[in-house]
Amino acid sequence: MTTTRQGAEQRDAELRDAVHQDASIVCSDLVRIFSADGVEVQALQGLNLRVGSGDLVAIVGASGSGKSTLLGILSGLDKPTAGSASVAGRDLLGLTSAQRVDYRRRTVGFVWQQTSRNLLPYLTARENIALTMSLAKTPGRRERSQELLDLLEVSHCADRRPTEMSGGEQQRVAIAVGLANDPRVLLADEPTGELDEATSAEVLEAMRGVNRELGVTTLIVTHDPAVSEHVARTVQIRDGRTSTEVLRRTGISESGDEHTVAEEFAVLDRVGRLQLPPEYLTTLGMRDRVRLALETDHVGVWPHDTETAETTGGDS
Repeated sequence: MTTTRQGAEQRDAELRDAVHQDASIVCSDLVRIFSADGVEVQALQGLNLRVGSGDLVAIVGASGSGKSTLLGILSGLDKPTAGSASVAGRDLLGLTSAQRVDYRRRTVGFVWQQTSRNLLPYLTARENIALTMSLAKTPGRRERSQELLDLLEVSHCADRRPTEMSGGEQQRVAIAVGLANDPRVLLADEPTGELDEATSAEVLEAMRGVNRELGVTTLIVTHDPAVSEHVARTVQIRDGRTSTEVLRRTGISESGDEHTVAEEFAVLDRVGRLQLPPEYLTTLGMRDRVRLALETDHVGVWPHDTETAETTGGDS
């Protein structure tokens, strides 16, 4: 009996390793509970997420949905209450304090919404990049700094301080700073939150270019739905769990023209729960409970017809 159980556990572990081997970010049943004055708030409620190596993904959600809490955990600035999380093969729950500092210096890069968190005001763009490289002990600082400035098309800002740059230039320099330690994963928290629509699009395109050129896994956390237009995969977080995903690809019409095809999927957790989009529930008047039917190749879901149920004496 014990041997059989051990064999099953080993097979499960091997399967998880096979599934996760090409993933840069893996979160399983992630829970984060905050307590204050005797009141508990469950910010993450069993969240599951997998981001493949080299992918560019947007995490979207309303205020209070749990997306910022997730980013805090992935950045190494916070710890989950339960569940597991790994980034670039590093188990975030098992890191010591020293390992956590090393993780933030070498494994991940950051781009924040506020310029004050990204750039030191008394240093030029080149000096800000060089400082990050110095902390990560990255060689070839001057050459690498120039390469990143060229890549982000802000080489003209090399000797300018933040106050001498526009908002878009500041954020592109911030991306360069986030890449200065040659990270495996780049984390961006509302990188366009303080920019106008046109400048936001430019910054997002710059991030997409970096992802394509360097192959760095990039995760953008935002409440701005417009960000979705610039990424191939958007993950929606609602009530502390991943609820839906939108995948985008390029399609070819009958006339040979290229166009974007977007498909929306509900995320199914390991116990079979899913969250239907709120607009679906509102349009169809779904609440409390719904009727289900197992068909040959799909599951049918209908609003529960109270009048019919009362007339027939059942819920069918």
